[in-house]
Amino acid sequence: MAGVTLRALLLLTPFVLQAALVRVEVSERSPILDGKSFGRSGAYERIIGKAHFAVDPMAPANRDVVNLKFAPRNGKGQVEFYADFVIFAPADPTKSNGTLFFEVSNRGRKGLLHAFSLGRGSNDPRTAAEFGDALLLKQGFTLAWLGWQFDVPREAPLMSVTVPVAKKPDGSPIQGVVRSDFVPDRALTSFSLGDRLFFPYRVADPKDASATLTERSLAKGPRRVIPRSDWIFTEDRGGVRKASGFEAGKIYEVVYRSQDPPVVGLGMAGIRDFISALKAGSAPAPLAALAPAARRSLAYGSSQSGRFLRTFLYQGFNRDEQGHRVFDGVWANVAGAGRGNFNHQFAQPSRDARPFFNFYYATDIFPFTDLKQSDPAAGLEGGILARAEQDNVVPKIFYTNSAYEYYGRAASLMHTTLDGSADAPLAANTRLYVMAGGNHGPGSIPPVKSSNTRYLNNGNDYQWILRGLLVAMQQWIADDAAPPPSVYPRVDRKELTAIDHIRFPKLPGVAPPKRLHEVFRLDFGPEFRSRGIVTIEPPRMGPAYTVLAPQVDADGNDIGGLKTPQVAVPLAVHTGWNLRNPSIGSPDELFSMAGSYFPFPTQVVVERYSDRSAYLGKVRAAARKLVEGRYLLEGDLPSLEEVSIKEWDFVTKQPVAAAH
Repeated sequence: MAGVTLRALLLLTPFVLQAALVRVEVSERSPILDGKSFGRSGAYERIIGKAHFAVDPMAPANRDVVNLKFAPRNGKGQVEFYADFVIFAPADPTKSNGTLFFEVSNRGRKGLLHAFSLGRGSNDPRTAAEFGDALLLKQGFTLAWLGWQFDVPREAPLMSVTVPVAKKPDGSPIQGVVRSDFVPDRALTSFSLGDRLFFPYRVADPKDASATLTERSLAKGPRRVIPRSDWIFTEDRGGVRKASGFEAGKIYEVVYRSQDPPVVGLGMAGIRDFISALKAGSAPAPLAALAPAARRSLAYGSSQSGRFLRTFLYQGFNRDEQGHRVFDGVWANVAGAGRGNFNHQFAQPSRDARPFFNFYYATDIFPFTDLKQSDPAAGLEGGILARAEQDNVVPKIFYTNSAYEYYGRAASLMHTTLDGSADAPLAANTRLYVMAGGNHGPGSIPPVKSSNTRYLNNGNDYQWILRGLLVAMQQWIADDAAPPPSVYPRVDRKELTAIDHIRFPKLPGVAPPKRLHEVFRLDFGPEFRSRGIVTIEPPRMGPAYTVLAPQVDADGNDIGGLKTPQVAVPLAVHTGWNLRNPSIGSPDELFSMAGSYFPFPTQVVVERYSDRSAYLGKVRAAARKLVEGRYLLEGDLPSLEEVSIKEWDFVTKQPVAAAH
């Protein structure tokens, strides 16, 4: 082969260049904020359109896409699909910081500008308020989104992917078992088989006598079968109706047969191929011109999309068809120890796992840790990064969680042994940061009380720390500068414990939770792990894993974890839990994704801090330590102090009887 050029070699070996991102349709290309300049990054433009893909079902990189081999193929033997995309890029890509910052959309939405630039939430940001302080653009990031979830309603600007349906080799429909559960917050007579507003798998035969509907009061409680004559499937075959009604706070579960499963896993393949093409400069015009802005890539996902990224790594998608690493950095936020329903037959991507909502789906399943672990009770062995290690494509990883994820997302399992007796080591390229006393998302001051929760929602605003960590991640992937050390509650420091051993103080009118989100060994049938096919619904329940929660101090605040000044210098108790309001039923159960806020009485605040000036002095000292540790940006100190002033004024005006 001496004397053969690389270009000639590639022409002689067409299998090296598998088709993937084959065409883009641009529907809009426009300046952002009328061409405003964002410092050294200059002006930005938005590019909106659809990305068209064609993948080879026989390529090694695609063989784990469940049912791909049963999808229709074009004349070249490839499977085609398409997805929405949006890119915010410097008008001059050479002025970027070289990092493509890709957000895995949470249920079709966009959250980057809200999460990191203090922007007002929007799925189609167009105004200055929606771009916030424009931190991401001033830093020079190129922002990108691609639809990956097939069942998102086709309502712009939501992001979705359109994938083919799998059929048997003879063209007849594939059928399988599907389960749908629902917990009403009020009495009603019908509900959708889909999760919330997402497309349901429709029942194959509305008169199928084998379909079942059950009712129960507790997640682990006995199911009461509702006679088949008492309920029907709706006319569109996408819901159930019961004339006598469904009761608030009860768990209803439907098991039925559906057909024509979409090839759900193509959503993961699409993201892989989209990012790979942008980095390689091989994307169709006009995206090929963005190559200077995509020398490296960082993926961010929050909650559902954070679990997506853990699944993406576990199933080997961080290696593209040419063997290259797709994402150089991966940031899974508030994902807990979970993965998700993103690549199996009749998978429901929106289904998660919560203390009292969406029960026992293939979300919290072994393995949980990045490094290899063994589960003798289930006869399993594995690690989240096993495939990436094998393929030599391990990215640099940030995991960020809050206290809530220990109550509601089994976060302890990602860094403890399965029996909870000891800490499990983190991978060399993994950092874990846990926001002590935090909600599933940053709180705000003044805190508010939802009509569905029993207590005030947690006001702990840890968004400032996420901004500091973003800059640290960029320095890590761009310059190999070591990020701040991990900070998380540990077993060996007695910062984690069983829920019945938490020493929560007695507060007037406050009932601590009796239960947290439990994780069991689930058996979905013999073909689930080997072929991605569920044959047992509901799954058989095996022994539970041990899930731990943060231990607290005398006030009730978490001992371990990364503490914002609000928690380090507290004016209140900040918890990772809240309870359901009695008005929506099951008042002893945790309310999903919410923490609580219990202000100290005014006299306690004065005794502890004397006055606001002394309090702010302690806040400044706590904030300065975070800046020195690179968890917080120097430029955010004035804004953080404003939050502290607002919280002081809120708490000191609270009536004594309402709190500590």
